[in-house]
Amino acid sequence: MKRIAVMTSGGDAPGMNAAIRAVVRSGLHYGLEVYGIFHGYKGLCEGKIRKLNRYDVTRIISRGGTVLGSARYPEFAKKEVREIAVKQIRDLGIDAIVVIGGDGTYRGAQALSEMGIPTIGLPGTIDNDISSTDYTIGFFTAMQTVVDSIDKLRDTSMSHKRCSVVEVMGRHCGDLALYAGIAGGSEFIITPETGFDKEQLIEAITNSNKSGKRHAIVIVTENMLNVLDLSKEIEEKTGFETRATVLGHVQRGGDPAAFDRVLATEMGEYAVDLLVKGKSGRAVGLKGMEYVDYDINFALNKKREIPNKRYGLVGRLK
Repeated sequence: MKRIAVMTSGGDAPGMNAAIRAVVRSGLHYGLEVYGIFHGYKGLCEGKIRKLNRYDVTRIISRGGTVLGSARYPEFAKKEVREIAVKQIRDLGIDAIVVIGGDGTYRGAQALSEMGIPTIGLPGTIDNDISSTDYTIGFFTAMQTVVDSIDKLRDTSMSHKRCSVVEVMGRHCGDLALYAGIAGGSEFIITPETGFDKEQLIEAITNSNKSGKRHAIVIVTENMLNVLDLSKEIEEKTGFETRATVLGHVQRGGDPAAFDRVLATEMGEYAVDLLVKGKSGRAVGLKGMEYVDYDINFALNKKREIPNKRYGLVGRLK
């Protein structure tokens, strides 16, 4: 193996730059040439690839986003499009690729691996929805952003005796809402895992209002319901003035937290080690305090394990 490449794909996540840096510098440590693929699978097909040196990744460990850029490229699901990507890789003599992203990125890596291109996947997504790892790169930074927002909303909610309904990202995974809700002391948390009982929520907020409580915070995972409609219904049925806040893409940005920098760096180093050892089609993860790797097919199909004890805690803290 003489040449490897690194790319980021899908939604950006804080810590991706730390992972890029680790792959580049670890590759150089092993005497490899390292190439950067710009703008994900789309850039790969378009040949937006160039050689990187250690100075290209200087001082990026603390920066949010991704210096390589990213893109969503559904066309990559077509075999004829992937064949263009494989030709680009082989024309440059690139022997293997480290891809950083979520499940869509993993599917692309899996397809390249099946076409003879050695690949390693790193879990870079704020949603924490990759089942083969306890935590994904970017999750803790996004969670802190949500918690900071909850803290600020509580200040104004208490001042006006108001209920705040807050929608956070996560797609179909409730971890971001759950962890941020616990850390932010939210009274109510609605996720795909907890489910949603509207009548129970209305009753609880009504009782909270009658008891004289000055505020209430409801955290909701995106794609579950319309928070604007829910806030109107809460206000109509409880008499508790209610406002909805959709945090949106602000959760993706910002400098990565220390944990995400360490996680991304160690995962990047681990990925290069796997390639040097001749492994391919693997997904890197963190389990407990150990870094592990699984077949990408397993990582994509592994069922998520729900932390029942943590969800039980939510019920006791209402």
